[in-house]
Amino acid sequence: MKIATWNVNGIRARQAQVQEWIERERPDVVCLQEIKAASDHVPAALCEMEGYWCYWHGGKGYSGVGLHVRQDLAPSRPIFAHPAFDYEHRIVTVDVTTGAGEVTVASIYVPNGGKDFPAKMRFLDAMDQYAASCQAAGRALVLCGDLNVARTDIDVHPKERKPHAIGQLPEERASLERIISRGLVDVGRARDPDNEGLFTWWAPWRNMRQRNIGWRLDYVLASAPLAARATACPVQADVGTSDHAPVVASFA
Repeated sequence: MKIATWNVNGIRARQAQVQEWIERERPDVVCLQEIKAASDHVPAALCEMEGYWCYWHGGKGYSGVGLHVRQDLAPSRPIFAHPAFDYEHRIVTVDVTTGAGEVTVASIYVPNGGKDFPAKMRFLDAMDQYAASCQAAGRALVLCGDLNVARTDIDVHPKERKPHAIGQLPEERASLERIISRGLVDVGRARDPDNEGLFTWWAPWRNMRQRNIGWRLDYVLASAPLAARATACPVQADVGTSDHAPVVASFA
């Protein structure tokens, strides 16, 4: 099984890139963030991707998430849902059946926090409650997407480490750790624990991406039994022109 996540920073600007990437990778589940488009603005070729059940949850020109499931995993269209704390089209979930049993997968775009930091913290707290409820119910969970928090200092290039910068604040990191503590594993870091250059976002200036001066903001957080089956979770830093790179997790 392969679960992929990518903040595309505008689906209409990167339609061809997304289509080529999906055709090449053939993920079983595709999570997209910051699509910046309502469903009626998404090209038909994306809405009707061959072999996928496609769901677009976007607003006008801002935010938005997508979640697409290979029809091999679901003989009929699955039910896509939104937890009660969703706002600004920031989260969609779906249940899929895998070799490890039924799993709830979520595509998530956490608020940046620059304009409304309390709203970001409320969203993270609600995510924690959601993860805790899934754990209490014994439901396997995979949280994918742009969580807009660099988990630790190793997840930020030394030149970008700023203790008072949003995305690196102690309270944000504490919230992310609480979420992970709900039986989840940070698959990317678990597969590559000592890589000090493992970043998923780069500021779009001064050749930051080419110099790999970035932050790790995009994650695949999986319930421990599923995470134990992970065989790879690379950042595809050479893919696309978004300021974020895709992360693709493979499971045996």
